[in-house]
Amino acid sequence: MTRSIFSRLTLIAALASTVPVATQVFPAIAAETPDGNVTAPINILDEALKQIISPNAGSFADREKIMANAVDQSYDLTTVLKASIGPVRYAGLSPDDQTRLLKAFREYTIARYVSSFAPGSKISFKLGTDVRESPVGTGKIVPTRIIPDDGSDPTALDYVMVQTTGGWRIADVLLAGHISQAAAQRADFSSTLAASGVDGLISVLDRKVKAFSSK
Repeated sequence: MTRSIFSRLTLIAALASTVPVATQVFPAIAAETPDGNVTAPINILDEALKQIISPNAGSFADREKIMANAVDQSYDLTTVLKASIGPVRYAGLSPDDQTRLLKAFREYTIARYVSSFAPGSKISFKLGTDVRESPVGTGKIVPTRIIPDDGSDPTALDYVMVQTTGGWRIADVLLAGHISQAAAQRADFSSTLAASGVDGLISVLDRKVKAFSSK
């Protein structure tokens, strides 16, 4: 189960005030490091993942509601989207196209999480304490591990955190310490955007959401 989750994460590389927020609210968990609240968004995300892998987590739609709230509290999706299509290309979009694309990207991100972490998955999440400065910009990197219950090797995920007006948020995820999800998906997203425009990329994201929910 864990191996398939992360092969999928590597291949599809998933990963505003203009986006609606789900009604259920998860409490922010205070960080236990000298870096203040930098780990709180990751705790919120991990707690949501624990809920959706519960054997009694409910339907796909039920689990989407859980992840929607966690993604909204944990991610700076605008920054992730900019990195995923390229900052220059993003800046060239109209405000309306930016809003429509962000909405589709949010729905895609949520559905990908729900599809990747199935109910009954035997895994646990461990937050590292060695928070370090990001080599680029003023952000921080928080290491985590996803640990299979069968004793196989854990998977390392490093979260790239940026400071926003709403506090620390996730701006990228590094698989195995160096594979950027945002950079990995840029080739796919950018080529689709160049060939088919915003409507084409939104259609691709919508199709992916439908495929995730039908599994």
